[in-house]
Amino acid sequence: MADGGAGPAAQLGGGGSNGGTTPSAAATPLLGSSYNFAPPTPSTLSMPIPPELAGAIPLIDRFQVEGFLKAMQKQIQSSGKRGFFIKKSVGPQVREKFTLEDMLCFQKDPIPTSLLKVTNDLVSHSIKLFHVILKYMGIDSPSIISLEERIELVAKLYKHTLKRSELRDELFAQLSKQTRNNPGRSWLIRAWELMYLCASSMPPSKDIGAYLSEYVHYIAHGATTDSDVRVLALNTLNVLKRSVKAGPRVTIPAREEIETLLTSRKLTTIVFFLDETFEEIKYDMATTVADAVEELAGIIKLSVYSSFSLFECRKIVNGSKSSEVGNEEYIGLDDNKYIGDLLSEFKSAKDRNKGEILHCKLVFKKRLFRESDEAVTDPMFVQLSYVQLQHDYILGNYPVGRDDAAQLTALQIWVEIGFIENPESCVEWISLLERFLPRQVAITRAKRDWELDIISRYQLMEHLSKDDARNQFLRILRTLLYGNSVFFSVRKIDDPIGLLPGRIILGINKRGVHFFRPVPKEYLHSAELRDIKQFGSSNTAVFFKMRVAVFFKMRVAPVLHIFQFETKQGEEICVALQTHIKDVMLPRYSKARSGSATIMVSQNDVSQADKPGNVEMYDKRVQELSREIDESQKKADQLREELQRKTKQEREMQEELEGLRDALQSERHIIQEVSSERDKLKSLCDEKDSSLQVALVGKSRLESRLTSGHGQENNSKLEVIGNHSERDTLTTVGSVNNSIEVFLNNHVHLELSFVGWLASYFSGQTYISKDALVY
Repeated sequence: MADGGAGPAAQLGGGGSNGGTTPSAAATPLLGSSYNFAPPTPSTLSMPIPPELAGAIPLIDRFQVEGFLKAMQKQIQSSGKRGFFIKKSVGPQVREKFTLEDMLCFQKDPIPTSLLKVTNDLVSHSIKLFHVILKYMGIDSPSIISLEERIELVAKLYKHTLKRSELRDELFAQLSKQTRNNPGRSWLIRAWELMYLCASSMPPSKDIGAYLSEYVHYIAHGATTDSDVRVLALNTLNVLKRSVKAGPRVTIPAREEIETLLTSRKLTTIVFFLDETFEEIKYDMATTVADAVEELAGIIKLSVYSSFSLFECRKIVNGSKSSEVGNEEYIGLDDNKYIGDLLSEFKSAKDRNKGEILHCKLVFKKRLFRESDEAVTDPMFVQLSYVQLQHDYILGNYPVGRDDAAQLTALQIWVEIGFIENPESCVEWISLLERFLPRQVAITRAKRDWELDIISRYQLMEHLSKDDARNQFLRILRTLLYGNSVFFSVRKIDDPIGLLPGRIILGINKRGVHFFRPVPKEYLHSAELRDIKQFGSSNTAVFFKMRVAVFFKMRVAPVLHIFQFETKQGEEICVALQTHIKDVMLPRYSKARSGSATIMVSQNDVSQADKPGNVEMYDKRVQELSREIDESQKKADQLREELQRKTKQEREMQEELEGLRDALQSERHIIQEVSSERDKLKSLCDEKDSSLQVALVGKSRLESRLTSGHGQENNSKLEVIGNHSERDTLTTVGSVNNSIEVFLNNHVHLELSFVGWLASYFSGQTYISKDALVY
């Protein structure tokens, strides 16, 4: 065998594998190119296959056996080694060909190409993945690899394969290769450890996943499997089942998640209830919402939790809105969502909303109230139902009259503090009144009137226990038309009747769909389950096809219309409706059908010839329903396409609006500059006008002085002097006149230039600079 090299068959050959032992069969070196390849043919597939590789037989076309073995031979020959592959005996015979079994065996040397058939651009990535695996296993490492280095290597694998399903399949194929017949126990344990880490956060594809599950199951339950390997294989099998169902992680697992999984520890996070109490749960890289719900139910001893789930609660605290009650948004979480992804998204959302304070938290509450809930007597179930209904009532989601409001408030106070002989002497009494009486109801009468009414009702409850008061509170709300509803805030898209406001709150319970005006809270309409003929949802909308006459209580013939609303919770709305239809409507139909069948059997005069007609009628009805379903699906697709088109148009209009806003801002800036220049020019004109007035005054004085004249007695004596003086004066007057003419010309030129500049700007011509206006 070549120095330090172990080929695909070098460490085990054709024998079976138990996850960590080396076969004792004799081996002979195969030199140069004296071996044959075995492409997948019926004859090669009929050869003995190790049981752990039985799941790979249907995938034989996905592996590039011959191409891999040829590339390995070329790599060995280029390195100067004479023998790389080793034939192992299978029973009394010696196998002359190398197959998938040989390729999926441990090797110390790097691989020259991928194990699976992948595109050319992924081959180099596949080779790098195997380098990381070798390094993590500690092969050819001078020293023991540290925990920090292991975490870094695992993170590198996540980074390169989390978003690429082809590379994930290649990674798991390589890991299964390195765990088959590995001669070094420490290497084998590291390979299984890496398999466990990868399976915890990202599954392979469906077909590779089937092979991998079968392989891991075989190793985990093997009789001769090493104990440590067995534990890792069992853990890998468990997390593989969860990750195949949940899909890959959305975000790359954080460093602390990798570390806790490597060190067999757990991380912790807080889950809140609607009354602001909370519990701490443990999670790891592979924990999903369903896992967290199950764990939390065990902590609080909730035996019936199928209708409960985790919700993402978002609350924006911004100035005056920080103290408002009810501005939270509750988003239902998919059972397969990873807790690690949720917490990472919370952090990213907070970072994106730097201008506002965004509070994100996990909340545990009911998805919906089912008809079977009334028969549940679990104390924790009743308490959580009470807390949720109380929360919705205080928010104003259950509009009630004054009498019911006073009774409900008294019951809540009783549950909170029990019975007190003199309630008004209680320090907390006023705060309890304000807390348990919805604002919208409280403003309908004087505060003192509310106090007296509630006190009188409270004092009549002396004989009640807290459980009785809680059950009575639940019973009052349950009897309302819209009682026991779950609520969704939506925006109207399409309203054929035109009677609904822009924003609506939908309440869904076992009676149907109920519509509320959000501000102020006001009940509008209801549609019973039997009146909702079709419904569906997309990522951003939900629609109902309802009988309008019943819906709006109009005295006209019932007409089916489609109402469409914008919401990101469309799937939750449809699931709630579908669940109530299953709980309420289907039993009614079954009962009615069984009753009609009983009547038919009891009627002796019904002939046997009528039965085929009934069957034919039912078949015809089934066909009609099928056609209606197809039509509704087509309509839903059309609505979805139309919604996408409108969303695209809205996005384009938003971009155009932003561009116009920027252009307007630029125009305003230019107008400001023009106004500034105008003010400067006006100031300059005022200065020139002042100079002109001064020059005109001087001219007037000179002219008056010339026209005044002197006495005739000095004419002869001063004749010469007068002539000289007259010439000087005329010269001065001429100079002044010239200056005035120049100033007037410049003044007119300045005004004309300014007017021309403004005309040029507003006509889109070239801008005239300030220097061009200076004379």
